[in-house]
Amino acid sequence: MLKLIIVRHAESQWNPLGRYQGLLDPELTERGKAQAESLAYELRKEEVVRIYSSPLKRTYQTAKILSDKLGVPLYREERVIEIDHGKWSGMLVEEVKEKYPEEFERWIREPHRVQFEDGESLEDVFNRVKDFLSYVKDKHRDETVVVVSHTVPIRCMYCALLDIDLSRFWSFGCDNASYTVAVMEEERNVLQKLNITCHLGELYVEAHRAL
Repeated sequence: MLKLIIVRHAESQWNPLGRYQGLLDPELTERGKAQAESLAYELRKEEVVRIYSSPLKRTYQTAKILSDKLGVPLYREERVIEIDHGKWSGMLVEEVKEKYPEEFERWIREPHRVQFEDGESLEDVFNRVKDFLSYVKDKHRDETVVVVSHTVPIRCMYCALLDIDLSRFWSFGCDNASYTVAVMEEERNVLQKLNITCHLGELYVEAHRAL
């Protein structure tokens, strides 16, 4: 049985602006760094043996704070990097709604049918995170590991863990510096906790609904 703690990175410089980040690389805000510190304190009770992180700054900085506070080794993991938003990368949500109204509406209503121009689809992300989940389940039997990732791969992980269609992608909350606890057993996967943010207190900021 693997205990997988799934963490969304703390607040980046672009999160408060509502700007699509994709593979672009803003750093954490000061509030984001404080959020990561609070999360590290929350996870101190867990017997974590390893932390995996997307290599982008906002994820890796979050993971480095966790690694330093918990005294746990940290590894970069390309399979959990954010979706490539293609042409949307760097644009504000309002700009996307104005410039690509049909595509934006499809992203909100039918995300599994979206192929980002010059970027990826949800299926692309789903396939790589599913491969990562198989890898950690095999490598870390009866251990606890943390993965620090982004909204799109995290929601794809939930769909993969629960074996549900990608059309249900938006059914899960995914706030900055939140964590989810998934137990991967031989016969089933169980989400024991989902999008936990109570450790953040006044540092909590609700995620943008379209990001």
